[in-house]
Amino acid sequence: MTDTTDTTPVWFSREELESVRDRMPILYINAVPVRTDDRGEVTSVGLLLRVGPDGTINRALVSGRVLYHERIRDALLRHLEKDLGPVALPRIPTSPQPFTVAEYFPTPGVTPYHDPRQHAVSLAYVVPVTGDCQPRQDALDLVWFTPEEAASPQVLQEMSGGQDVLLRQALAHVGRLP
Repeated sequence: MTDTTDTTPVWFSREELESVRDRMPILYINAVPVRTDDRGEVTSVGLLLRVGPDGTINRALVSGRVLYHERIRDALLRHLEKDLGPVALPRIPTSPQPFTVAEYFPTPGVTPYHDPRQHAVSLAYVVPVTGDCQPRQDALDLVWFTPEEAASPQVLQEMSGGQDVLLRQALAHVGRLP
């Protein structure tokens, strides 16, 4: 018997993706890239500078969809490489565990997370990176902040869609929320 199951990941066309987004939640990952010292303490947090869906410039975390038949670990690696470059050298554990699950809704106020395009469920991770990071794809820049700077009102107000809340949760998770 021949197995005819197609397991090749395929991107939806723009129209198909919009149709799916209107009908069901989509699985995403969020990653907070960090630098650590020899003891594993977080010393800096990398935040991207992006143009948001509404045309504004915002600070952002690494994020993206998980493809059909793609392991979470592979999705993390793919999106970190896409946004930080091929030599970012992320240290993702063999069996990654999220520090939280963020549920984005198209309706503001349901949760702290908002995405006007869709209902999305995102698994959020803190990922140490050791290599040279250069912003790529739609990222305009990557800036490394100390945990205290990253948690400052000035930086948090530059984030949208609830990513400021996610960043504070990440800093609390690693014991670096001031």
